[in-house]
Amino acid sequence: MTGTKPYRLKATCRQTGGRVGNIVQRWSCAAKREGKTVTAVHIATVASPLTLGKQQKQRRGIVGEGNRKQPLIHSNVQLWILTVTNCAGKEKNDDSPAPDDLISDIIPSASMLKQLAIGVETTKVVKSMKDLMILAKDYSPVKERSGLSLSAMKSFVVGEKEDKFAAEFCCDEKVMSFIDLLTDPEGYLSRRKNRSRLATPTRMTKLSKELHGAPPESFVPELAEAMGSLKTLRKMALFWSRVVLELRRLWCEGKHIPGIPSDDIPNLNSCLLHQQLQVINCCISRKRRRAIATASLDSVLKQANNIAELSHPPGDLLLPESHHVYARISSGEFVLRLGADKQLENTTLLDTGEPVYTPVMQEWPLLTEDIIKETEEFVLRTGSVGAACSQLLSDMQAFKAANPGCILEDFVRWHSPPDWTEAYDESKETTGGDTSPSRGHLSTRMQKEGNLWRELWETAKPVPAVRQSPLYDEDLSVEGILHGLENFSPSSLFEQLFLSLLSSGCAIAEAKVSSNEFLYKMFKECRDYVVLICQGKSWVEKADDICQVYETMAVMALNPDKVIRIMNAQSDQTCTKEDPNNLWKTPSKNQIDNPTTAQSSTMFSKKPTKPIPC
Repeated sequence: MTGTKPYRLKATCRQTGGRVGNIVQRWSCAAKREGKTVTAVHIATVASPLTLGKQQKQRRGIVGEGNRKQPLIHSNVQLWILTVTNCAGKEKNDDSPAPDDLISDIIPSASMLKQLAIGVETTKVVKSMKDLMILAKDYSPVKERSGLSLSAMKSFVVGEKEDKFAAEFCCDEKVMSFIDLLTDPEGYLSRRKNRSRLATPTRMTKLSKELHGAPPESFVPELAEAMGSLKTLRKMALFWSRVVLELRRLWCEGKHIPGIPSDDIPNLNSCLLHQQLQVINCCISRKRRRAIATASLDSVLKQANNIAELSHPPGDLLLPESHHVYARISSGEFVLRLGADKQLENTTLLDTGEPVYTPVMQEWPLLTEDIIKETEEFVLRTGSVGAACSQLLSDMQAFKAANPGCILEDFVRWHSPPDWTEAYDESKETTGGDTSPSRGHLSTRMQKEGNLWRELWETAKPVPAVRQSPLYDEDLSVEGILHGLENFSPSSLFEQLFLSLLSSGCAIAEAKVSSNEFLYKMFKECRDYVVLICQGKSWVEKADDICQVYETMAVMALNPDKVIRIMNAQSDQTCTKEDPNNLWKTPSKNQIDNPTTAQSSTMFSKKPTKPIPC
C-alpha cells in the first residue's frame, strides 16, 4: 500500500465506533476496491490500537469483577513490585548488558515465557504440530487472534517474514545447545554440570507439583527454553519435529533420554509430556532387564543340558550348593528351576522343604494420567478387572517355575503375607531349634469356595516371565507415545512448556533467595500469586502479569543487595506521596469504564518494565 492512505484509514478507524473486526474488514474491503494489496502487517497496524485498548479493558474487568473482596497480593508486596520495576530504568547504565542476557544464563528469561504464552493463545484452533508446520508458512496471529497486543503481533508477523526454515537454527544458541543435549548427552551434561544453576539435585519442587510442571533443570524446562527462544511458529514446529525425530532415534538405539530418570514410573504430579518421556526411559530399562533375564535363563538351560549329558544323577553333582538350578519335589525327583531371581532367607516350601526363590516377574504396565483416565472409564463402563487377574496369573506362573513343588499356601505366604497365619512348633522354640513355620492356615477369604486365587492357581502353569505373553508391550507403548508427540496439540504443548519453565525458573530463584528472610517473605507472596493465577483456566489472559512477577522474582535472586538498597531509598518517599493500599485497590465500575483512571489501578502494566540490571 502506497502514499498516506493507510494512515488516513487508520485515523478513521480510531474515530469510528463498532467492533474491531468490522472496522478492519471495512478498511480491508475499501483498500482492495482501490486495487491495493492488503498484508498481515497492514491489518496489524490498523487493528493494534483498537484491540490493545479492548484487551486492556477486558483485563481490568477480570481483576475488578473476579476479586472484589481482597487483592491477590499483599499491598506492601504490590507496592514493592512497582517500586523495583519503576526504578529499573533510573539505575540502568548505558554500557550495562541487557537484563535478558544476564537472566537467561542463571534464570530462564521472562521473554521466553511470553513467547510460549503467545504460542498457547495463537494455536488454539490448530489440531497438531504437523498441521502447524504446514499452516505456519502463511499463518498470521493477527488473523487468528485479533486481541493480542501490538508487540505480540509484531513478534510473529515480522518474524515469520524472516524465517528461513531450519537453516537459521545455527544462529539460535538455545536450540543448538538443546540439540547437543540429544545428540551428545554425556558431553552436554558434563558441560552443564559446571554451570548448574541449582545447588540441590533435580527433583519435583512444591511449585512444580502445584503448577503440574516438570522438575527444575530436567529435559522439559530445557526444551521450553529452546522453544521460547524462537520467534516464529514455523520455527517452533520445525524444531519440535526435530526433537521428536531425535527421541525416536534414542529409542531405536536403546539410549536413555537425558534429563529424565532412567527407571522411574511416571510421576503424576508432573506434566503429561514429562510423564510420557519417563515411560520411554523406563521401557528402555525394562528391555535391558529382559535381555539380561533371557540370557540368564539360557545360561541355566545350557548348564542343565551339560549335566544331562553326564551319567551321574543330577543330585550327586548339584547338591547342596546348586539349588538355584534344580529343586527336589515331593516324589524325590529333581526338577529344573527356571526364572529364579534370589533366595528368600529362612523360608522353605511347606511340602518339600526346599528354599523359596523369588521369581523374575513381569513388570506392571506404565500408566500416565491420560491412560489412567481411559482405564478408569473402561472399568466403570464394563466392570472388567481383567488386567489385575492377568498380572496375578503371571506372578503365579513365574512362582511355580522358580519353585517346583510349591503349593498355593507357599505363594500366598510370599505374595500376600496378611492372608497367611503361621503356626510355630513350640517344642522347637523352647529347645532353640529352627523356628521356621511347620504349618499354618490361609485367611478366611482365601478359604472360601470359588476364591479367585485358588481358581487361578489351578490353571497356572510353571512358565518363567521371559517366556510368558507380555502384559505390557514396550514397543507398542513407546510407538504410541512418539506418534502422539508428532501430532501433539500445539496449544497443549506450549502450555506445558510454559508452566514447566515457570516452575523451574522460580525454583532456581527460590534457592538463591531463601537465605534472606526479608526477600524470601516477599518472594513467597509473589510465588503464591503465580500459583493462584496459573491454577485458573484463564491464566493466559494474565500472562503479562505473571511474567512481570516472574521478572521481579528473578531480580530478587540475581541482585538482592540492589533490591534492598532501592527499597530502603524509595520506601519513605513513596509512602509519603500516596497511601500504598490505594495503589492496589480493586478498580470500581467507573474506573473500569474510564480507561484513563483505570490504567493506574491495574495490578500490572500491559508492558512489564525491565528489571534492575545486574
